[in-house]
Amino acid sequence: MKYSEATQGRVFIIRLEDGDIFHEEIENFAREKGVERGYLSVVGGADKGSRLVVGPEESRTYPVNPMEHELYDAHEIVGTGTLFPDDEGNPVVHLHMACGREENTVTGCVRNGVQVWHVMEVILIELLGSEAQRRPDKATGFKLLVP
Repeated sequence: MKYSEATQGRVFIIRLEDGDIFHEEIENFAREKGVERGYLSVVGGADKGSRLVVGPEESRTYPVNPMEHELYDAHEIVGTGTLFPDDEGNPVVHLHMACGREENTVTGCVRNGVQVWHVMEVILIELLGSEAQRRPDKATGFKLLVP
């Protein structure tokens, strides 16, 4: 385990609008407001055609080959995640979202593009006093959080 400590900074209440792409809007907002690190909580709707990363094809094979799932219609969503800078200082969202419709639910990472269906409500809590960032990991090919 690796860890560091942070303190809570500003709290932002954000409403995304129909057609917005979740991770793009949040990363742009973070740039504009100077938020380098944060915790995210989200609730709302994801539109048809939204894409989630739903796991690797094989769990211990390298390089990792991610699987993608496309939503077939509007879904109710809830998600939680983080915002940290990458090795070039760019804000990067890492958020997993559960998307449900009737008795079906799929959970995955939003990095391939989740589009807002009418509205998504986001709480962004800024984290201060930390130097944590995402750095390239040769073994996995991911940019992993280094606290």
